Amino acid sequence: MSLFNTMNISASGLTAQRLRLDIISENIANINTTRTPNGGPYRRKEVVLAARGENTFDSFFRSSLVRVNQQRGVKAVKIVEDPSPFIEVYNPSHPDADENGIVKMPNVEIVQEMVNMISASRAYEANITALNNTKSMALKALEIGR
Repeated sequence: MSLFNTMNISASGLTAQRLRLDIISENIANINTTRTPNGGPYRRKEVVLAARGENTFDSFFRSSLVRVNQQRGVKAVKIVEDPSPFIEVYNPSHPDADENGIVKMPNVEIVQEMVNMISASRAYEANITALNNTKSMALKALEIGR
């Protein structure tokens, strides 16, 4: 695995975690949105991530023997809506309340979003650390040649 492959893996992780943070921010921003252009309350979104390239031991072993230019890292496959039920709140004065005074609120829970945000932030920081360490090793290797 070359230096640039290692940097590309870290960069793909940074991109994926940035997308996660964007979606989490969107979820938090819409925590009280009861009416969307599609009708109904806002539905929480999640990012589905997947590994790029093959992840078997055999493929890793072959790629280390033969210089294979295969993309590795992580990629965002899609953004899906959480199918969990909406939160029902009794508020008869709300404009979106039904005949019983029940308002369907988004299925966004702030505690869950904050946990996801901390997780994505830590993963982002880990990728930055890996990228900086790779850069540092490359600079130290260049110093050996002096």
